[in-house]
Amino acid sequence: MKKFPKLVQCDKRGQIVIPKEVRQDLGIEEGTGFYMYVVTEEGILLKKLDEPNLENDPTLHKLNEKAEKISMSKVNIAQTVDDYKKTTKGGFDLI
Repeated sequence: MKKFPKLVQCDKRGQIVIPKEVRQDLGIEEGTGFYMYVVTEEGILLKKLDEPNLENDPTLHKLNEKAEKISMSKVNIAQTVDDYKKTTKGGFDLI
């Protein structure tokens, strides 16, 4: 993998393009899911979901544990996981 920075811009809808070379290096295909983390006030970190099986995922487990504290419904989390399973390659485009 290349170790030099890539410059990308955000469009008016908040979307960015992951450069083709980076997608190829990381095996990112259409429909690949990501966790997004806010890293202090400097930016975001995207972590690729490698497996469509989310039941044993530690991040999803933590989200369920803290759902009430962050005003998120466990029912909505479960529905999102179910919807995710129904998509082609586990893509988020249909959620």
